[in-house]
Amino acid sequence: MKRFFGYALIVAMLAIPAFAAKNSKKVTLTADVKVGSTELKAGDYVVTWTGDGKDVQVTIAQKRGATVTVPATVVEAKNDHVGALIVTLNGSNTLKTILLDDRNLVLAEAK
Repeated sequence: MKRFFGYALIVAMLAIPAFAAKNSKKVTLTADVKVGSTELKAGDYVVTWTGDGKDVQVTIAQKRGATVTVPATVVEAKNDHVGALIVTLNGSNTLKTILLDDRNLVLAEAK
């Protein structure tokens, strides 16, 4: 019985990262951008999100760097690449949408 429990525990521990990776993607920002009031430097980030539809929380994190969590809406879409839609207004870059393979994460407007 102890052996069975040990195997079950190992299988469960190996499965956890697989479930976590489902809503996670690496994204490269090619320019410095603002997300809400947070300034993110150009570089590689891991984007994770929880939920679907209009009530989603998106976290953008850089290894040993800035992390920001913002509300967003998931829109189903087919994209040829992973990337970001950045809008420049008055010399300031603002991240508006994160483009993923099968969906877009449209970030909520800062108030």
